[in-house]
Amino acid sequence: MAATETKVTGSGSSTVGLSWARVCKECGQQHDSQDSHLYEYQDEVDDELICHICLQPLLKPMDTPCGHTYCFHCLSNFLKEQDFCPVDRQRLQLHQCRPSSLLVRNLLDKLTVMCPHCVDCQQMMQRCELQPHLHNRCPVFRRLREEAEKRKRPSWNELKGRKGDGEGSGDAKHSATLSRNSTRDQPEPGLINPAYEEGEEDNNSLRSSLVAEATVVELIRDEPGEELGLRIVGGKDTPLGNIVIQEIVRDSIAARDGRLAPGDHILEVNDISLASVPHTRAIAVLQLPSLLRLTVMQEKGFKLRDQRSDQNQPTSTGSPRSLSPHSNATSSTNPGTVLQVTLVKSQRTEPLGIKLIRKSDESGVFILDLLAGGLAAKDGKLRNNDKVLAINGHDLRHGTPESAAQIIQASEMRVNFVVMRSAEAQEEGGSSRTSRRTPEPQYFRRRSTYMKDPPGGFSSQEKTVSLKKEPRLSLGITIAGGRDCRSRLPVYITSVQPVGCLHRDGTIKRGDVLLSINGVDLTQLTYNEAVSVLKAQTAQSQVVLRVIQTLSEEPEEDTEANNDDLDIAEDSRDDTLNWTPLWTRWLGLPSHMHWCRDIVLQKTNNESWGFSIVGGYEESHGQQPFFIKTIVPGTPAHFDGRLKCGDEIVAVNGATTVGMNNSSLIPMLKLQKNKVTLTVVSWPGSLV
Repeated sequence: MAATETKVTGSGSSTVGLSWARVCKECGQQHDSQDSHLYEYQDEVDDELICHICLQPLLKPMDTPCGHTYCFHCLSNFLKEQDFCPVDRQRLQLHQCRPSSLLVRNLLDKLTVMCPHCVDCQQMMQRCELQPHLHNRCPVFRRLREEAEKRKRPSWNELKGRKGDGEGSGDAKHSATLSRNSTRDQPEPGLINPAYEEGEEDNNSLRSSLVAEATVVELIRDEPGEELGLRIVGGKDTPLGNIVIQEIVRDSIAARDGRLAPGDHILEVNDISLASVPHTRAIAVLQLPSLLRLTVMQEKGFKLRDQRSDQNQPTSTGSPRSLSPHSNATSSTNPGTVLQVTLVKSQRTEPLGIKLIRKSDESGVFILDLLAGGLAAKDGKLRNNDKVLAINGHDLRHGTPESAAQIIQASEMRVNFVVMRSAEAQEEGGSSRTSRRTPEPQYFRRRSTYMKDPPGGFSSQEKTVSLKKEPRLSLGITIAGGRDCRSRLPVYITSVQPVGCLHRDGTIKRGDVLLSINGVDLTQLTYNEAVSVLKAQTAQSQVVLRVIQTLSEEPEEDTEANNDDLDIAEDSRDDTLNWTPLWTRWLGLPSHMHWCRDIVLQKTNNESWGFSIVGGYEESHGQQPFFIKTIVPGTPAHFDGRLKCGDEIVAVNGATTVGMNNSSLIPMLKLQKNKVTLTVVSWPGSLV
């Protein structure tokens, strides 16, 4: 029988010798992060499902061209030292291998294993069910997590009353830990850290330093061209410098894996450093087939320290926004939009009476309805359309209703919700008027009136094509975008087909943004409006088409080459089917083509706003726009959820940031004690 060595020790409790920081969150055992997962198999495993390197049942099985199968970890580690198959010694490289068939993976997933905490939990299940069991049903795993959260995230009332005697820190982390304190460290050139900035005039006894951890995430493409579901911004040719994840696409490989999050900085891919590569090179590396081993830096929030304690005293990690479980009654009166609500069940199996849904235009979980007579309806603090940010400490900003339901079902008597409520919903909730309040128009996306130059290295040029053609002859282009799409993009060309007259002219290229046709402005139209205008104007024998092309000093890689000889897919508005421009293509657009929106952040104490900015005037680069580089977990910017890494800040409280440097923008942000309005321009990140 193939079985792994039991790592749990002790006779009275399975938590003896275990700690939350050291235990693996996937298999529940304690092992080094570089080692394979350990499982307690209960049945004999067929030899065909055994790895020939570790002699254990296969994990993430990989097939070689010569017909052998190994664990991904085992094979990748072996091929770092050798260049042949371990069985027949034929020449072999990792990129030649492919994930095993779905049938093989299903057989492995169905192997019966026992919960590793067998002293207190003697459940047996299929291997694929062990991780959900650990996180939702295992009492030992739950106890370890709760003990770690108590040490790591004390309540705000406890923090305020803490004296200078210091408390023991949480468990030591095995991953690399980065701790920055803005009052001691010199910022990198052009980097403003209002998230970490600590005012001398503040009497807050809690200093804040940002904690980040390096971790390794492995993603496997079942098909070579399959998208990971990451939207990427940054690169050495942009003010951001680093490669940063802007967004995780729902139901994608990355979303199903669940370990990556918006704001993660990608440091390496398959041992290839992305620290100083241009944006297009990073995209090419992330499009490598099959196997990707990503080393990422993930922000973990603030480390809180008593100001009167010595710097060498132990510290605990937490967020200034952490509230006592008993503070939910007053939290709804705060001017902020993030609320904490605790529901207490009379018995563990009592339903809460909440219907949860997902929305097509926004990630996350939302409350659809509160059932009459249910616990939530009687409590009265949750409302329809509230966005669920977390339940019992589980982050659901990019979660699903199914995962939220599992957390609720596995909860004990108390269920803690953190929700975000729109300002409009709060207005309606506090008013007896039955008519719906009309939101103020400035909070919607609108055409930008802030004039500025693009970042250094990016520019644009206009092109005009005048054609005489047969009335029935097509221009031969497909388009996407429109001011009604999610990102309010201008209409741009996704393909120039060989059958059309524009292909023969050769001036118009894929990615060009449409300005006008026969004098009719196209820059502010929706997709359907643009299609109607193009059809009407191309029916004429004379067509004058104006477009704008963005330029960059860094050439695009072949993976995104401008090759009009490729087969053209059917035109579709689905972003996952259409070709989409890289994020850097949008940076060169002139400001009159931008659409912006106002994001209002609110807070109730001396905590930071929760974002860092790069840009401003520098002697070496001149005037650069301000970009969001980091959003810190547990802060107003994080809970609000609308700011994204790569967003450009064009104004603060209506005052333009053009011409500002770091020393002028920092005080402006710090002066806003409880409320700040950021006017931002947001471009969709490059999809990989």
